[in-house]
Amino acid sequence: MNEKNITVDVSGADLSSKDSLNLDADQIHKIKVSFGADPDGETQDPISEFLYEKFRHITIEEAIDVLKTSIVYHDDDVNFPNEVMAKIQQIVEGPEAYGADIEVFERDAKVEATLIKFHSPYPEVRAVTSPFDDTEESAETFRAYFWGILWTIIGTGMNQFFSPRQPSISLSAGILQIFLMPCGKLTEYLPDWGFTFRGKRHSINPGPWTYKEQMFATIIFSVSIGGAYASLYNILVDRLPMYYDAAWATVGYQFLLVFSTQFVGFGFAGVMRRLIVYPVRAVWPTLLPTLALNKALAATETKKTINGWTISRYRFFLITFAAAFLYFWIPNYLFGATSYFNWMTWIKPDNFDLAVITGSIGGLGVNPIPTFDWTVVNYNSPLTIPFFSQMNQYIGSLIAGIVLIPAVFYTNYKWSGYLPVNSNQIFTNTGVRYNVTRVLTKGLLDYDKYMSYGPPFYTAANLVVYGAFFALYPFAIIYTFVVDWTAIKNSALDLWQTIKNPRRSNFENHDDPHSKMMSHYREVPDWWFVVVLIIALVLGIIMVQVYKETNTPVWGIFFAIGINFIFLIPITLIYAVTGFSFGLNVLVELIIGYIMPGNGTALNILKCYGYNIDGQAQSYISDQKMAHYAKIPPIAIFKGQMISTVFQCLVSVGIVNWQLSNIDGLCTKDQAQKFSCPGANTFFSASVFWGVIGPKKVFNGLYPILQWCFLIGALAPIPCLLAKRYFPKTTRYFQPTLIIGGMLQFAPYNLSYLTAGMYASFAFMHYLRKRYLTWWEKYNYVLSSSLTAGCAFSAVIIFFTVQYHPKDIVWWGNNVPYEGLDASLPGRLEIPEDPGYIGPSPENYP
Repeated sequence: MNEKNITVDVSGADLSSKDSLNLDADQIHKIKVSFGADPDGETQDPISEFLYEKFRHITIEEAIDVLKTSIVYHDDDVNFPNEVMAKIQQIVEGPEAYGADIEVFERDAKVEATLIKFHSPYPEVRAVTSPFDDTEESAETFRAYFWGILWTIIGTGMNQFFSPRQPSISLSAGILQIFLMPCGKLTEYLPDWGFTFRGKRHSINPGPWTYKEQMFATIIFSVSIGGAYASLYNILVDRLPMYYDAAWATVGYQFLLVFSTQFVGFGFAGVMRRLIVYPVRAVWPTLLPTLALNKALAATETKKTINGWTISRYRFFLITFAAAFLYFWIPNYLFGATSYFNWMTWIKPDNFDLAVITGSIGGLGVNPIPTFDWTVVNYNSPLTIPFFSQMNQYIGSLIAGIVLIPAVFYTNYKWSGYLPVNSNQIFTNTGVRYNVTRVLTKGLLDYDKYMSYGPPFYTAANLVVYGAFFALYPFAIIYTFVVDWTAIKNSALDLWQTIKNPRRSNFENHDDPHSKMMSHYREVPDWWFVVVLIIALVLGIIMVQVYKETNTPVWGIFFAIGINFIFLIPITLIYAVTGFSFGLNVLVELIIGYIMPGNGTALNILKCYGYNIDGQAQSYISDQKMAHYAKIPPIAIFKGQMISTVFQCLVSVGIVNWQLSNIDGLCTKDQAQKFSCPGANTFFSASVFWGVIGPKKVFNGLYPILQWCFLIGALAPIPCLLAKRYFPKTTRYFQPTLIIGGMLQFAPYNLSYLTAGMYASFAFMHYLRKRYLTWWEKYNYVLSSSLTAGCAFSAVIIFFTVQYHPKDIVWWGNNVPYEGLDASLPGRLEIPEDPGYIGPSPENYP
């Protein structure tokens, strides 16, 4: 943030009175409308009444002070509304510079200051939160725990069970929120039975189901329903005979691995609270739809007219949910071409270049009208992630999809012209899919088999994606630490002050309204998180020491934890502000592959730590921020997340072991119920590629240029930071980290998954947000949640009714996307007859 000396001339303004403005009824109503009141004035809105009272009692001097502080704090804040920043900058220059009489000047200054000081400077946060808190409202109740844990078990169990299936099926948090609401309402009819403990009554029915109970139960299951990473991948690959067939990988090993990897991230979450939970600038746009949906379902709403719309959030949700549920039958079952709308390839289905550039299935997706399927439009959450974030990522995707990948492919760089342009698979030197088992003996690299079969080869898109990954890692660390150094330094100092004075409040340096409200609740001591971290670490050490067959050194666990701690700050900072995130799996695979070559099992275990720690930490932290917005007591969230994760681990391990024992042909290509395990196959291939064959053979031998991407990523921040420093206004929305991140959206995805979302983002996150702010605040996030939940629920019904035992509709509208080259896109060049392969000769294999 740039420090500025701001002076203001408020001569003529009455600074002595807290209510110096002489306002008539019409002016008062206009002020209340700016705080969200009904423009027709028919009903009173508690939020606007609350903010108006704050407006009446703030002096112009206090208001100017708030605005001056905000200009400095939000100077480089890309989420702070640009038009509001321009307005308050004019206000602090005084009435004459503002170009209004003294009464208008005072009124506008106090309105903007009231919103900032007593609610939030961000319209998206004001749309889903309240500026006041009812500390007596129930949150941590027996029934909230019951329903939260029950839906954790159901959601985790179902998602774990169906995750190996292709196509898969899942229960999202949005669907469970909808199911949760009637469950909570049902308990209102139970008798008021309970007991009193330490002066507090605990009952199975303390009264009406509250918004806080709805949020608390939602947080309990949302942190865990995705399943445990180790049970989704590691256990299947360890145990199944077509993979490593490790008899030693017993239930004891599985529990140690799952519990350790799931809880290490939890320990990190406590350290990160000061940096990405408490600060106002940590908006966390990705969690706002969850808050909006629960607000529509459970919160009391005041009827008001917004741009001619009088419909409540709840009714709006029901109507759009039902519409999405019905409509999704069209792209998902009845008319599949509306999902993969690769219409340009229909013009000439056998045109190779047309399929490469415009194809939605195997091509690069350069298509102005790519889909009519919300699940494709919503690929990058266009109604959630800020418009500037979408735009920067889309620019990166355009650079990759229109320039870099075609350049690599059409110049046949490193034999990529012989392979499909946008596949995420690896290939042999004869252009067929690489079968990693052909180079293994008992799970280890067999040198003779490798020399006979040859090294793996990457497609053009995969080369660009890996290059972007390698550049992104150093770039993100350097750029983020420089740009956000003040916030990082202040958070570190805050942590140090807490270490010196453990009784010091975590909210001492945070005076925004949400932190002030949360300061009334007992905080979770830092040492609780440290204890969780230590226990999880001990479980991991026990695992590798007891199960020697893992061939995993103890220092490997510390290495994975250390590299996660380094990257956790930039990754979560970027995610909290922009909604963009990236994993450390490629970096961990690369490093472990170099320092521990030939050890696929060790790589899998350390990859589980390396990828899962940051992922779990982000999940825990985002739920803590959600609780911060919803005013759920921190102690309750800590207990709820801990209990939920324990059930997640138990259910995940139980389900995967049942599958191993009872599903015939699990993870085979022709499994009768389609449990073919595409994720586990990719995980196993990566473990062989990185851990057994090793990156040294591939990158040193075949693709040495990829290593230079690390240097590019380390040097690229210099011109970007100089541009930010000397052209701050021009580069306000320039986010180079996101541009590089946009290049990751290929192999197998492409521009067709992003273009329609870009249109939606412009319409809702830019145009409507700017022109119809009150409508946008009320309906935007509800619409995002309802469309997503409606499609997800429809997918569940379609799956069990017409897809589990296939009842396909065979007609042109379902067949046309797959009838051209786009569906089976080969390489551009034919493998030469002499010598019959591509790449180096066998005697020169790396």
